[in-house]
Amino acid sequence: MSEFQEGLRALINRHSKENGSNTPDFILAEYLTSCLEAFETATNERQGWYGINPTKISEAFAVQEKKG
Repeated sequence: MSEFQEGLRALINRHSKENGSNTPDFILAEYLTSCLEAFETATNERQGWYGINPTKISEAFAVQEKKG
């Protein structure tokens, strides 16, 4: 389990968000991580479809700061 997934698992557990579905917190953390990865893939593919080169958020902020 990645550090992110562990933090997400702990957050889910701390707020008892696993109770509604009766699903263990680690399974929900894994599911939500997979959703984020699928969303990233889909948005990158969409950008490619439109001929736009995907830019990472950190790179976009660096460009903004240089302009600022």
